[in-house]
Amino acid sequence: MSETTRRTVLAGAAGVTAAAVLAACGDDEESPGGSSTTPPSTGGDTGTSGALAKKSDIPVGGGKVFEREEVVIVQPTAGDFKAYTAICTHQQCVVNEVSGGFIKCPCHLSRFAIATGEPAPGSMAQRTLDSKSIKTDGDSISLA
Repeated sequence: MSETTRRTVLAGAAGVTAAAVLAACGDDEESPGGSSTTPPSTGGDTGTSGALAKKSDIPVGGGKVFEREEVVIVQPTAGDFKAYTAICTHQQCVVNEVSGGFIKCPCHLSRFAIATGEPAPGSMAQRTLDSKSIKTDGDSISLA
């Protein structure tokens, strides 16, 4: 077999193998073990129609990021709920954490005050996070 033919055969075999692996990965059916191959949601409905969260899900002085909805909901002081875009104003990364009174971006370590959405001193981000409108109904929080 010539060198070119050998390469052609190997490249074809690799392509067939890759196609088979991709086809298997694309299956959203339940696996035989009973667990779903779909990753868990990072936010979303908590049982109340249209609700993102329950008030009790948002700690005082903290918050929760809803990646799919690109929103972060915070509670700076007891009973005061606010929402901001989850997209960092520096280079549009999605923020991933709320702790210590700050919304934090993993890309360049920008931090934003939960009470105002303003960037903390020393952050790469220079602009405030955009506010999002939310509404509360009983214990539910949803986008307005």
